[in-house]
Order: sequence, then structure tokens, then C-alpha cells
Amino acid sequence: MAKTRNPDWFLYGYVVALLILGLAFCYSASSVVGALRSKSEWYYIARQLGATAFGVMALILLARMDFRRWNTPTWAFVAMGSAIAMVLVAAILDGRAHRWLRLPLVQVQPSEFAKPALVLFCAYFIAKRMNAINDRHTVLPASIVVGILGAAVSWGDLGTGVVLMVAAATLFFVAGLQWRYIALALAIAFLGTGVSIATKPYRLARAVAFVDPELKHLEKYAPSLASTYRDYLKSGNRDPNYQVRQSLVTVGSGGVWGLGFMESKQKLLFLPESHTDFIYAVVAEEGGLLGAFAVLTIYLLIAWRGIRLFFRSDNTFGRYLALGITALFLFQALVNISVVLGIAPTKGLPLPLISYGGSSMLSTLICFGMLMSVSEHST
Repeated sequence: MAKTRNPDWFLYGYVVALLILGLAFCYSASSVVGALRSKSEWYYIARQLGATAFGVMALILLARMDFRRWNTPTWAFVAMGSAIAMVLVAAILDGRAHRWLRLPLVQVQPSEFAKPALVLFCAYFIAKRMNAINDRHTVLPASIVVGILGAAVSWGDLGTGVVLMVAAATLFFVAGLQWRYIALALAIAFLGTGVSIATKPYRLARAVAFVDPELKHLEKYAPSLASTYRDYLKSGNRDPNYQVRQSLVTVGSGGVWGLGFMESKQKLLFLPESHTDFIYAVVAEEGGLLGAFAVLTIYLLIAWRGIRLFFRSDNTFGRYLALGITALFLFQALVNISVVLGIAPTKGLPLPLISYGGSSMLSTLICFGMLMSVSEHST
């Protein structure tokens, strides 16, 4: 029987604290939208609570399981294959956004569940091939499988695709993959990202608006692209910088101390997606600089516990499982916060454990269940 040790109560505490804050701010940010769209201020938070309940049950179940049981080809390849299949089915059936499985009672975003599948697969592959990580029999199959998942996810959800690829790159880099392979992977990823942006008008508009909002350089060096951007706006589409401008107004209006819980003004339909992708702006408005800093600090503390576990675990599979989950979680949080603050171009990435979204909540808690299993069952 596998040895166990005391759970990481600090990690549990930080996750619970973030969950409580997330549910509170999700209710605050979604109450107005819910009342207007669905005639109930409880519409969104009730669904978020339901997803949280299922997620917590999954977390507890996974934390009690010995993570070594997952270090098999069956777990790794079935999880990865299922994720790829779900993402492709959603991309085909969802003709508009290419990212949702619209079921009778719920909507599921398969790209969210690609996250634990990817980490599980990469951790298994690295543990199995650790002594031959730079062998072509390691690099080629891993690149093909991870690349297929990344391309499938990026078709409908470029932001999540980038997060997945960064997590995979982090794992293989730490495992000792040579720079030549990393450079080649980066070049392919950069090219693929460019194609994904160029083939979707709204993505191209966001990139143009972020890089050259006044079109000064585009007019000089790429006039056809500037013309395409103007045509995009003339066709009735919203200015891609509108959300960021409103987000910065929202963050700035909170000051140091904030306006107080439930007192946000920008959530009154001035800030689009205030309960999903831009909820951190509401956190800053209601909680002020101190509240925003407190949430960011909790993210960093969770990341610290995950990195600490990577160094403390005695099992290679467990170490890379912990590192992958930590990289996914931290990178997604930092990208979301960067978008809210205007540091990165607008992307539809939820803020983990805070933004409204059942798939994101369930996926994140599944990942934390796996992380806590490593914590509890490493000797």
C-alpha cells in the first residue's frame, strides 16, 4: 500500500479562499446581467454553485486516489484521445464559435477538459522516457500528439490553445529537452498562431488594435491590412479596444480601497463580460488595489505550493504532474490579468476559480484534485 503523508493544508486553504472570493465576486458581477437577461439575479451564481459542488466532489475523490494509478498508457492515452475527440466534435457541431457542446441542460467547453488530459499525458510520457528525452522516438510522437491537441483547441479557442502549449513546453523544457527542439517548436507555434489570427477577422482586429490602435504604422507599412481593419469596424463590429478601455476605467475607479462589495458601477453593462473574462476588473473596482493585490497574491501562493511540491516529490510522474498543473493555472491567471490591465491583447480566457463558467470551474478543481493527490501520496 502506498504511503501517505499529511495533506498540504496551506494549499487547501488557498484554494478554498480563492473559491469563496470567486463565488462572491461572480455573484456581484453577474447579478445585474442575470436580472436583465434571465429575470433573476441568482441565475448565473446558481449555475456556478452547481459546477463548484461537482468540482469539489471531484477534487476530494481525486485527492484520495493514489496518483501512481494514473501513470499508465491507458490513463494517459485514453484521456488525451477523449480530449481530442471532444474538441473536434465541438468544433464541427458548433458552427459559430467552434468551441461548445450544447447539450439539453448544459453547455460544455471541451477545451477546458483538455487541460488535465494534456498534463496527465505529458507527465506520463516524460516519466517513461526521462532518460531518452531528446531521442527522436520521444520527441516525434510527443510532438504529434500534443500538436494535434493544440491545433484542435486553437481552431475555436486560441487562448486556451496557447495556454496548453506553454504548459507542455514548460514540462519538456524542465525535463531537459534540447534548445534546438524548443526553438523548432516555438517557430511552428508562432507560425500556427499567426495563421490562426489571420484566418479569423475578429482575432486579426484584436491583434491590430493592440499593436497599432491608431493605425499609424499600418498605414505606412501595411495599408491593405489597415483597410481591412477599417472595413471590419464599418461592418458593425465593436471596436476591439472598447473592452480594454472600459476595463481600465473600471480598475482605476476602485482606487486603493475600492467602492465596496456589490458597489461596482461598470458592471451595469458598461463593461462587457464583467462576470467572465473581465471579472478581475470588478474585483479591482470593488476591492480596490488592495483587493486586486490580495487575489493576485493567492494565485502566487498556490503556484508556490505547486512548485514546492515539484521539488519535494520523490516520484518523477508526480513531480511533472504537479509542475504541469501549476504552469497551466499560473499562466492562465497571469494572461487574464494582463488582458484586463491592457498589457496583452484581448483573449477569451477565464480567471481560474473566479470567472463565471462551469467547464472552467470543474476543470480547474479536477486539476487541483490531481495536485493534492501528489501532495498526499508522495513519500
